Amino acid sequence: MRVGQNPAKYVKSVIKPERITVAVLNYIPFLSGFYTEALDVLKVCLNSARKDAGLPFDLLVFDNGSCEEAKNYLINEQDEGRIQHLFLSEKNLGKGGAWNIMLAGAPGEIIAYADSDCLFYPGWLAESVKLLETYPNVGMVTARPFRTNPDFYTSTAAWGAKNASLKRGQFIPWETFLEFDRSIGQTDEEIKKHYESSEDVMLEYNGVQALAGASHWQFTARKEVLAKFLPFDMDRPMGQVKQLDQRMNNAGYLRLMPVKPFAMNMSNTLRSVPGIDPTGSDKAVQHGQRRLLLDLPPVKKVLLSLYDAIFRWYYDRPAAK
Repeated sequence: MRVGQNPAKYVKSVIKPERITVAVLNYIPFLSGFYTEALDVLKVCLNSARKDAGLPFDLLVFDNGSCEEAKNYLINEQDEGRIQHLFLSEKNLGKGGAWNIMLAGAPGEIIAYADSDCLFYPGWLAESVKLLETYPNVGMVTARPFRTNPDFYTSTAAWGAKNASLKRGQFIPWETFLEFDRSIGQTDEEIKKHYESSEDVMLEYNGVQALAGASHWQFTARKEVLAKFLPFDMDRPMGQVKQLDQRMNNAGYLRLMPVKPFAMNMSNTLRSVPGIDPTGSDKAVQHGQRRLLLDLPPVKKVLLSLYDAIFRWYYDRPAAK
């Protein structure tokens, strides 16, 4: 038998979510080795997303089975009102599994997704939504120009050739190109060869320029469009996320980037990010001589291969029956 009346009956209104949800996916299993700086990187990611985005939004974070330190930080951020929606998964569901939950559960009609190592620049969200709403039939907008696989934007190029001004050439400045490709572990020699052997596809529609291409590591899209590609059936934590890029292109949606960078990939360290020091000390620039040795290509290749093997031994084992 019920005792008393539920006080919620007397609530006359509820707070409506913002039109845009910024959704960040995080995974920090421990704070050592590859993940030594991962929590600092996450803090910079969230702070930069909130600073001068250009449009209001609610922040959603999906934590994919991180360590206690990372979870405690996120819980405190929500308690302080800096995260509106927080999902804490007991286990790592992989990126596909996390996408199935967070992209379907985000309350906004527009979702701006990012991996937790993404650094945002002022105006990033406003610029992304501008492209999303200026061009027709847009599937996704990534807030930084870089050269993606041309096979993944054939629909964009074909549409642009018929309906917009389209040019091919070297439109991404070398410095901008170099900065991003360095962040994903390529050598300067490899980057130079890539730059000289590839091109950009520039579109202009209703007076707004954009580059063809986008990527799963950061994108802004309409929720109703993303829903057409859910659920994602991926049997590995990573490595299969290009499904979204491929399937969206095959469905005929445009995939676009602004001509100027509004985001950057930090990867797993803050050392290469100008002006970033989350601790207020000189932590990010310590051990310079040691870093020079560790970053030598032969040394780096051997150590990362060893680390990858150890990580797989401990964290990529089949679940017990």
